[in-house]
Amino acid sequence: MNGLIFLIPVALGMGGLGLSAFFWAMRSGQFDDMDGAAQRILIEEDDEGVS
Repeated sequence: MNGLIFLIPVALGMGGLGLSAFFWAMRSGQFDDMDGAAQRILIEEDDEGVS
């Protein structure tokens, strides 16, 4: 039982830290162009200068 007194606040703090990191990423535009990144994989680029 004594371990729970320590572990529950640590788990809540880590959850809050993860949630705040997620909201920071949303505000800074990390998730704006998900389709563009997926389409960029499929586009072939001609490498000029490569022998």
